Parts: sequence; structure tokens; C-alpha cells
Amino acid sequence: MRIGYGYDVHKLVENRKLILGGIEIPFEKGLLGHSDADVLIHAIIDAILGALAKGDIGQLFPDSDENFKNIDSRILLRHVAKLMSQEGYKVGNMDATICAEKPKLQKFILQMRENISHDLHTNIKNISVKATTEEGVGTTGNGNAISATVGIIITNE
Repeated sequence: MRIGYGYDVHKLVENRKLILGGIEIPFEKGLLGHSDADVLIHAIIDAILGALAKGDIGQLFPDSDENFKNIDSRILLRHVAKLMSQEGYKVGNMDATICAEKPKLQKFILQMRENISHDLHTNIKNISVKATTEEGVGTTGNGNAISATVGIIITNE
């Protein structure tokens, strides 16, 4: 058994789609980044890579590589899931928290969990996704960004 932790934050800007957990969320702003800037998926990737002691998302998928420009982060997650499997591990359980003042995310959580469980080849019961706010405090609380934190346990297959 190994434990990993992931964190990501991206700035909210106009003229970008808001993608979280592989879902396009209707909102007037989106997250700025080289890929689709899906902070939830990026934090999951970092958590898995951390548990495997394989570095971080920037090492595996550098933002200097045009192959990853505007890429769907779920493609990257599926690549990392394959790497995890090749190393002989599978997801034990994952717990994630998205921090966003707006928009409200509750109605999208189930679809996020379904996407993640599918991409990680695990039962949806092993995937927890929650949303919270910073009550108007901090970078996400003032509406300038969205962040995500993830804890994951991976086990030998």
C-alpha cells in the first residue's frame, strides 16, 4: 500500500471553458492553463505519481510540450492509470476536495466520480469528490481561482 497527495490551483479567466473532473461546467469563466486546466484531474495525477514516487505532472507532461496544448486532462489521467497498473498497483480509495467560491458544483459531483472511476478502472465507491468554499477568504475565496486537493491510497494488485 502506498499513499499519495496531490494539489493544483489555476486562475479563473474569461474566454476559457471551465472543465472539472472531465465535465464542462457552465460558467462565465474558465481555468487558465496549458492543457484544459482541470485542477481536479491534475491533483489526482499528482497524487498517483506521488504514491508511485514518479515525480509530478509537470515532469511527465511538461507545459513546454505542444503535444499537451489544450489536451483533455482525462487522456493524461488514463496514461497515469496505465503506468500505475504497469507498476502493479490499483486504486484502494481516493478522496478529493474542490475549492471554488463559484459556481456551485454539487449537481456535477456524481458525473465527476463516474469519469474518474472509469479512467482509473475502479469502482465508483472508491472515489470521493467533495466541493467547498473558502467563505470569501484567499485566492479561491475571492473568486480568482479554483483549487483541488486529493489523497489517494494505491494497493498492490
